[in-house]
Amino acid sequence: MTTTVLLAGATGDLGQRILRELLTHDARVRVLTRPGSRSAAALDADDRVDVVVAAYGDHDALTEAVRGVDVVVSAVSGTRSVIVDAQRALLAATVAAGVPRFVPSDWSADYRSIDVGSNRNFELRREFAADVDAAPVRATSVLNGMFAELLTGDAPLILFGRHKVLYWSSPDQVLDFTTKDDVARVAALVALDPDAPRVVEVAGSRMTAREIASTMTELTGEPFGLQWAGTTATLSAMSKVGRRLSKDPDEAFPAWQGMQYFVNMFSGQAQLRHVDNDRFGAHEWTTVRDVLAAHLGRAARTAG
Repeated sequence: MTTTVLLAGATGDLGQRILRELLTHDARVRVLTRPGSRSAAALDADDRVDVVVAAYGDHDALTEAVRGVDVVVSAVSGTRSVIVDAQRALLAATVAAGVPRFVPSDWSADYRSIDVGSNRNFELRREFAADVDAAPVRATSVLNGMFAELLTGDAPLILFGRHKVLYWSSPDQVLDFTTKDDVARVAALVALDPDAPRVVEVAGSRMTAREIASTMTELTGEPFGLQWAGTTATLSAMSKVGRRLSKDPDEAFPAWQGMQYFVNMFSGQAQLRHVDNDRFGAHEWTTVRDVLAAHLGRAARTAG
């Protein structure tokens, strides 16, 4: 039986991957786009994809956009105006249209037990989750830890040039990582599963900083050591200073926000506790080792 999915945020990095995964199954996808946006125009090349236009501030248009679908999947990204305000509008339209299921834009570590004030982006997700839980709709959140690709780019945990792996407080704290493609695969399977639970936890790799350093040593043949960068309390204090000095309070991923992610990960508060990688059957997950090996290979080819 064909499942019809309304996908919000389909032009983003993760959203495009989710769309691609959905189209490997028996699904039709409505891509939600805002008036005046042209970024989704090329997505309806597949005859199973329809682009629908509605502003998040237009409740009636948004309700018509989602009417008749089986599930609404949100892959939007941003700060309060998106994660809370836009998703509240999308949730209200979902309920008004009688759509039975909703998948919020979480795709993160476990934000449910973090300290108040410790992570802006996680707390926005927690705030919206309260709305989702109160709504007459069956919801499923996907929690996946950190995107593994960030280890080779925006998350400076591995100091490649200095042959060091940073850690805060303990090098033996378990950290959760999943690649974007694996998250997108799970997102599609969740969308197609009417019996999916409130939360699905997955992790392509569960590793400590010590194990990451050992993996880098094996991959490069050169010793990678551990570098203590302070305690999570110290890092939390630094993030608060960075936030106060920030010139753009609505920037989605400033440096201080990255510090907050590491605080929650290395404190253990955001660690996944109920990982169920086999919920949708056996799958060969892309590991942190795979991501690092590919990165090192690209770097070697570029240098050569």
